[in-house]
Amino acid sequence: MINLRIKKWIEVSFQKEGIHKYPAALEDPKLADVSFLGYPHRHIFHFYVKLEVFHNNRDIEFILFKRELENLFNAGTMQCDYKSCEMLAEDLINYINAKYPNRDITVRVYEDDENGAILEYTKNMAMEIRYSDGIL
Repeated sequence: MINLRIKKWIEVSFQKEGIHKYPAALEDPKLADVSFLGYPHRHIFHFYVKLEVFHNNRDIEFILFKRELENLFNAGTMQCDYKSCEMLAEDLINYINAKYPNRDITVRVYEDDENGAILEYTKNMAMEIRYSDGIL
């Protein structure tokens, strides 16, 4: 058998009711058509989280991983204030990277599973940041 270098991932998804707003929509004339976004409004936020794993036998057990991520959010409705889908995704990436370092991570967050953001962190980015900051 040929030993192929196959990239392995787990992916979990969950959803959470939340309320947020986009304050700039009330002030920026270019956003006049969506000025309603400046007021608090409700969404069902859909989260899709993909995490690199290194072997085929539950390197990270995905049911436990999903529960862990769901437990990061308070019971009831999330109060996101001004946070965008991008900001919510970045918060998750920061948490996951701190707990499971040196792994590639992709997080997608959608409002009502319709429109959203995709953020990707690669472990090579950490090295690039260290070099550019003069740490290494």
